Amino acid sequence: MNVIEAIARWCCSQPDFSTTARRKAREAITDTLACMYAGQDDFSSRAVRAASESYFTPQARCRLAGGGRAPAAIAAMVNGTAAHAIDYDDNFAPGMSHASAVLVPALLAVADDIRASGEQLVKAYLIGLQAQAFVGSGVSPSHYTAGWHGTSTVGCIGSAAGVAWLMGLDQAGIARALSNAVSFASGTKGQFGTPIKPLHAGWAARNAVDAANFARQHMQGRIDILDAPQGFLEMFGGLTPPGWNIPAILGTHLHVIETTGVMPKRHPCCGSTHMIIDALDDLRAQHDFSDDDVLTVDTLVGIANLRNLAYPLPVNEMQARFSMQYCVDTWLRNGSLSVADFTPARVAELTEPARLARISLRCYTPEQEAETPPGDRLAHEVTLTLRDGRTLQAGRKLAKGSNSEPFSDADRLRKFTDCCTTMSNASDLFRQLNRLEEQEDLGFLAPLLGESLRDGAQG
Repeated sequence: MNVIEAIARWCCSQPDFSTTARRKAREAITDTLACMYAGQDDFSSRAVRAASESYFTPQARCRLAGGGRAPAAIAAMVNGTAAHAIDYDDNFAPGMSHASAVLVPALLAVADDIRASGEQLVKAYLIGLQAQAFVGSGVSPSHYTAGWHGTSTVGCIGSAAGVAWLMGLDQAGIARALSNAVSFASGTKGQFGTPIKPLHAGWAARNAVDAANFARQHMQGRIDILDAPQGFLEMFGGLTPPGWNIPAILGTHLHVIETTGVMPKRHPCCGSTHMIIDALDDLRAQHDFSDDDVLTVDTLVGIANLRNLAYPLPVNEMQARFSMQYCVDTWLRNGSLSVADFTPARVAELTEPARLARISLRCYTPEQEAETPPGDRLAHEVTLTLRDGRTLQAGRKLAKGSNSEPFSDADRLRKFTDCCTTMSNASDLFRQLNRLEEQEDLGFLAPLLGESLRDGAQG
């Protein structure tokens, strides 16, 4: 049995998931839908909508962020781009990816198409997320270090399994979908900080839907293409890919969402800044200081994180999300970061070279990273030098939102309302999403998607 066959068998052998796994899935779906709503008017989202308008039709079943309808693959692309547009969507360590920004829009499009229930959506999410974890386990982290964007590679392949399951494909059909998706996997981290990065998630969501649709028509490539010669591992794995453990895949009983989890973001910017921002929060809770008190800020992160943060003096909101200097300076001004801090006008107002110059960014050496024991990680560290001579230092190995420091219900509601400031009934919708598995269909998502299931196409 090869890796794809093992993943497909696991996907078809899950009679149910635990109460904890289903709750965490509901929370991740809710978080992603809020990010999708917040990102629907971003430049990337508008560009993708404009480029796709010829596909929009009232007769289609699948709803779009910002309104309108389109076939499932197009809806997945539009909504996936919106979900990742402002970089507020969750992180997923096993895939080194933004797992839900690909998976939720792909599943939502198919769910609209087949009139799926909330319970079906939750189960498909858990199947697709675990498939992403299985795919990522064979190539991470060297795949990401080599420059591949796991969101659009691992995310595309794993999501295809969840989509295929939701479509009703059997084990062989899910295997075909996984094989097809390997040929669609693409996306480089060199595009970070540009408008096309959000399209990586949208394109991966579209590819996941297309891969499953092709599989339904019995299109397939090599079923061993993940680990075959000139396959995914060999071509995409980077310098030191671990490869796959097939017995471990088949023997997986506790879902990855319970063990590792997805990490919702507290800040609407690149995750490579988050441990530093959270460490600043920790310092603020322990010490009395203000923006005016800070003379310099030194930040220390991993090599891959430094490469992600390529814009010390950002010129637009996309670059600002990938600027440690902008994010730290804005936190010092406000004590927090919000969606409103990453608009063109706000970035133009806040980007002051003299202020940003006091914030330095450096990374660990390759030797330090290589010496880190397996399963451990180097802390991201921040050091403040204050005008009164004090030096304050803090470090973090995980950002807030991990399983070890999860969001509270109040945290989740705060973020949801921050994303949905223009929605009159955001708190009511939040409560409905907390009961997602009780919903017979997804028509109640109309405030997020501009129209109900009953508008437009019938039957």
